[in-house]
Amino acid sequence: MRRIPHALAGATALIAILSFAPAYAATVLEGSVRAPEGALEGVLVSAKGAGSNVTTTVVSDAQGHYRFPDGRLAAGDYAISIRAIGYDLASQAHVTLADGAKPFDITLAPTKDLGAQMTNAEWIMSMPGDEKLKDFLTDCTGCHTLHRVVGSEYTAEDFPDIFKRMGGYSPGSTSENPQPLLPGPRGERPRVNAAIMKPAAELLARANLSGEKAHSYALKTLPRPKGRATKVVITEYDLPRRQAQPHDVIVTKDGQVWFSDFAAQFVGTLDPKTGKATDFPIPTLKPEQPKGSLQIDADADGNLWVAMMYQAGVTKFDPKTKQATAYPIPKEWQSPSTQESMVAPMSSHVDGKVWTNNQETHSLYRLDTKTGQYEDMGEPKDANGKSINGYGIPVDKDNNVYLLEFGNTRVGKFDAAAKMLTTYPTPSLRSRPRRGKVDEQGRLWFAEYAANAIGMFDPKTGAMTEYRLPTPWSNPYDAAYAKGEAWTGSMSNDQVARLDVASGEFVEYLLPRSTNIRRVFLDDSGAKPVLWIGSNHGGSVIKVEPQD
Repeated sequence: MRRIPHALAGATALIAILSFAPAYAATVLEGSVRAPEGALEGVLVSAKGAGSNVTTTVVSDAQGHYRFPDGRLAAGDYAISIRAIGYDLASQAHVTLADGAKPFDITLAPTKDLGAQMTNAEWIMSMPGDEKLKDFLTDCTGCHTLHRVVGSEYTAEDFPDIFKRMGGYSPGSTSENPQPLLPGPRGERPRVNAAIMKPAAELLARANLSGEKAHSYALKTLPRPKGRATKVVITEYDLPRRQAQPHDVIVTKDGQVWFSDFAAQFVGTLDPKTGKATDFPIPTLKPEQPKGSLQIDADADGNLWVAMMYQAGVTKFDPKTKQATAYPIPKEWQSPSTQESMVAPMSSHVDGKVWTNNQETHSLYRLDTKTGQYEDMGEPKDANGKSINGYGIPVDKDNNVYLLEFGNTRVGKFDAAAKMLTTYPTPSLRSRPRRGKVDEQGRLWFAEYAANAIGMFDPKTGAMTEYRLPTPWSNPYDAAYAKGEAWTGSMSNDQVARLDVASGEFVEYLLPRSTNIRRVFLDDSGAKPVLWIGSNHGGSVIKVEPQD
């Protein structure tokens, strides 16, 4: 696979070296952002201290003015970078903040590398072809960007073999760390349905921008942030292992940040005050299988539980003793394709049961925390004998479990005591409910990946509500609610979205770098909820703090 031409390749932003003359306190860094046409709103300005793993970002307002909050930047040397589609910094520089530092105005120039700045959503918008057919492209971006695809020289005849090969990698794979699946149902499925294989291959061949085809179609981009979307502070903490994939990020009651690793046998913790991150190993149950875990959550006692994917089990991790205890799925239930993606310990104090699932068979399991024994609940079926293939499995306060049908339309609720399933359709057909969480009022908030929406189910009334995201091709993965607001994160456009439930209005915040977002977690311990996410392909943990 060759690189695309210079006009579509390169870094999204240059590093600036800004010199400051003494004026006032070093904790103040502000100025204006200007391009040849004037002041620019919605430019993300990032500062990263020399030798630090922490990058702080603010956004320019309608007058092109940016300002870092007082006290966020200590004295020292900083690298400055920007994100503004269509622009780069006009010159290279660095900032030295000391007592008496003064504001600095940033000058931008038109980029020569637009393609390298584009999100996956913008590539999907730009590619010529049927909009409905383009749905398959979102199955590619879990491992790599579409920028990589448009730079290839594969033909329509080549792509079916590529689809088959890509289907042989585990979901925790990246281009730098491919993890092949063992032979079996999940290791031999193509990433593209046979019914659309030929038109999908032709679409990608038309999207080829290598060589002389560099300008064969117009590139479409999303607008820069404006208004409320500029009132935010974003902090990104780079992890010490650059290959780390922080799929799920959560905050425990003591304020500590924890994350699962989608590609390695670790759980990690982050001190948000210092930015220090620490890895703790978890057991390897099946050395021959792909490594990594997906969901991480805490029980009422503060123990962490992680679902270990193709390692076929779950692990409990005690943050106090740093001891990890694995609970493998019984061998007689396993095959080379057994996959434990989810674990739900949040209400295990009610009955001593921790829920998990098997994505191969769509079976629902629960673990007795006292005996360490699993109970196989099978593939849950409703009163008519119709089953549901659940992906996300959030639980309510009584430890009943919801099943989100990522492959189709429905939300199921499984009554733990009666062992009875009831299903509810979402308003949109094939909305693909993915993951979510039950709020304090007992309502389920979840992401509708294909419907481009946040969903809400109220079990008291049976009502199902959808809130459509303003930006197309957002492909939300997860949703969470706190204090009148619901949040989600896009897997395609590097944005997180904040919904005012009362008004139905969204604010969408752009992130400083390309970010493969999965889990979203709201820390509502303060006056305002703070959003935490992992950059699954960027080896970092991100905090988003709205300023209004």
